[in-house]
Amino acid sequence: MRDRVDTASIAAGTMPLANPDSRPSTLLAPWHKPFFIAFLLFWIANELLLALRIELTGAWRWVEGGLVVSAVFSTLLALGRRLPAQNVLMTAVVVSGLATGITAVATLTGVPLGPFTYTGNFGEKLFNVVPWPIPLLWLLVIINGRGVARLVMRPWRKTNFYGFWVIGLACAFAVILDLGLEPFAVYAKGLWVWHASKTALSFYTAPWVNFLGWFIIPLAILSFSIPWLINKQPVKQAMDYHPLIVWLLLNVYLTTGNALQGRWLAVVVGGLGNIAIAVYAIRGARW
Repeated sequence: MRDRVDTASIAAGTMPLANPDSRPSTLLAPWHKPFFIAFLLFWIANELLLALRIELTGAWRWVEGGLVVSAVFSTLLALGRRLPAQNVLMTAVVVSGLATGITAVATLTGVPLGPFTYTGNFGEKLFNVVPWPIPLLWLLVIINGRGVARLVMRPWRKTNFYGFWVIGLACAFAVILDLGLEPFAVYAKGLWVWHASKTALSFYTAPWVNFLGWFIIPLAILSFSIPWLINKQPVKQAMDYHPLIVWLLLNVYLTTGNALQGRWLAVVVGGLGNIAIAVYAIRGARW
């Protein structure tokens, strides 16, 4: 009798087809809007500080840290609008944990990014090796990069190789972001220093192998975390532009810093790359 009632309810549309454990999180989703507003406020504050060439010191550095933290919370809570809470939690743990481990190895050995050293401007270090914002930065790059790639690939979402294309594009987008991040981090903020040979092929002191590493690292992390980013029994949801908005705002911030430093090659390369990403993402979303 129970089976008959359930079947009738489903057919009538009064009962969801998906398992309740696979529905979007009703706990996380309502918090997305306030944290997204907080991210926008932090972004405006930091953009103004850059434009006015105001360098924060001491206790006021929390304003810069607040941009990264609010962006991460906004990103994870946005995931909660289409994934269960346990998926969001495990995604955060797996991505940040792997990013910390891989970056620690890269810091100590130079593999796979090349030889570099973090400066004291990047905040306290985890395990005395990796600055605390690094795992959060990788969370932003990987989750939002994949979200933008899903928008770009939406017209082909029913093809056999859709998932591989999404992962590949997400890794390529990470490289494009790093083209703007390197000169910003080295010259505008002094967050790290490269020790590569002066005769090696480089981009604003970052060796070419670094950009290969920025493709490989997201590829490795996504390979392990992708099961948690997929809802096995998805329900129909509205189009999510949140990853694209966060992605573009972060890149505008980097571009502003590079422009003020006169790093025009980085401005042009990063600008053109992200304009192309935005055009194709919006085109895909409206498909």
